[in-house]
Amino acid sequence: MKERKRLGFSLSLLAVTFLVSCGNPANPPPPKWTVENPNASTGEAKPTAPKPPAPAKPDPGSQSSLEELRKGEASTSGPLKDIGFNFDSSALSESARATLKANAEWLKANPAARIQIEGHCDERGTAEYNMALGAKRAQAAMDYLGTLGIAGNRMSTISYGEEIPVCKEGTEECWVRNRRARFVVAAGKSAS
Repeated sequence: MKERKRLGFSLSLLAVTFLVSCGNPANPPPPKWTVENPNASTGEAKPTAPKPPAPAKPDPGSQSSLEELRKGEASTSGPLKDIGFNFDSSALSESARATLKANAEWLKANPAARIQIEGHCDERGTAEYNMALGAKRAQAAMDYLGTLGIAGNRMSTISYGEEIPVCKEGTEECWVRNRRARFVVAAGKSAS
């Protein structure tokens, strides 16, 4: 009798453990718009056949840092300028605010353009910490652009943390270059 109760308890515990470990996939969060997933804003999740690559056009700044890394290319500057951050900070400096104001003017002059703001960090700190700090940097830039009149549905953020440095030397000069928010024009590109 005792063994039956123990067996019943063990089976119950096993069933509860199984159910808890399965999670609740019924309500996943909606996808966010990114360069890699431009249809997410519509909520559509239709599988599509891969599109043939578009002919290469000289359009600096139209590729994310990840796309450039995959192609083995150096990070290029587009019509919007990067902003820098102090060590271990997501606070916007006066020079960063001035650059964001210039970027906002370009965005106002190009109302069809959508951007992705990439947050980057130097190599110091853990990978997890730097991913979070990169997200805060990108969000700070997006929030400030919002106060300058840029609609939130034209912007998205992504953090690359320390994963895609522009400089790989272990020097302060190099680390300063890696602590940045980069702006990638994702759609409706027009140069001015």
